[in-house]
Amino acid sequence: MDLKEYYAGRNVLVTGAAGSIGSEIVRELLRCGVHFVRALDNNETALFELKEKMASSRIQIFFGDIRDGERINKAVRGVDFVFHTAALKHVPLCELSPFEAVKTNIIGTQNLIESAINEKIEKFITVSTNKAANPESVMGATKLISERLTLVANLHKKTAFSCVRFGNVLNSRGSVVPLFKEQIRSTGVVKVTDPDMMRFMIGKSKVANLILKAGSMAQGGEIFVFKAPLIRLGNLAKAIIEKVKEDGYNSGEVKIRIVGKRAGEKLYEDLLTESEVECAYEMEDMVVILPQIFSGFKERKQFVDNLSKFNFEGLFSKKAKPLEEEKLKELLRRERIL
Repeated sequence: MDLKEYYAGRNVLVTGAAGSIGSEIVRELLRCGVHFVRALDNNETALFELKEKMASSRIQIFFGDIRDGERINKAVRGVDFVFHTAALKHVPLCELSPFEAVKTNIIGTQNLIESAINEKIEKFITVSTNKAANPESVMGATKLISERLTLVANLHKKTAFSCVRFGNVLNSRGSVVPLFKEQIRSTGVVKVTDPDMMRFMIGKSKVANLILKAGSMAQGGEIFVFKAPLIRLGNLAKAIIEKVKEDGYNSGEVKIRIVGKRAGEKLYEDLLTESEVECAYEMEDMVVILPQIFSGFKERKQFVDNLSKFNFEGLFSKKAKPLEEEKLKELLRRERIL
């Protein structure tokens, strides 16, 4: 399906629009020729910067918080689609303030869902995380509930509610790549939780494109899981150190300090659960988990291309093989990190 043709002339709300993923979605929607994209965020400065950077009359800046149900009612009014990216995402911070995570990731999501139902919008896509698969952290648990809230909203039948799920986003705000670079520049010491920690990582622009693709395909109740390479954290740290040295760092040797896992962190993360494998079907760049709780959904086999070639092991970090160092460097170069 041609995304420009699908989204042209549409009215779209993006929550968390000033964040790394939200801003990329806004950028892609403008390229697709939407009628307007309403950019909702609770970060005033970041919203201002987004408006200045995009320089488009088709952006409607909408300051607000998804915790505020009344404000959200106004944000959803008059839109065709909602892409819900707003969330508390940092695992250690959510461990320290669990109810704040509940208020944003769960109550905020429900506020949006209720407004979408009342407005009878066409489609609603919740942006989730692979930390929702077998969660051990507060953040993962709240995102799992936000997924469940989204999927069960299909019982209202007027709006198609679906989710997208993916791993860590390379070079996003607050992520490990800019953190490593800042640590090298400021202290000459890279703090690595565990060099053997495995993470699925994907680029920002690719994620945004896949989110829009999933939105065009969604019929309600699906979870679209994006395929991504597996990266060993120790190898990533070494690649970043090499890059910073090449860029002229001359303050002596850069050291790696092992600091141990933080609260709520897993050594291995997966993209889906063993039980979801039973109703998961493969596409070229994503896996579609079809819903089990609604009758008739099992007939949606049009998503399936090459079932026999589906390597489920590639979605479980204990079974998949991490990128070799040279392949990792190629990926980082493509993402303009190296």
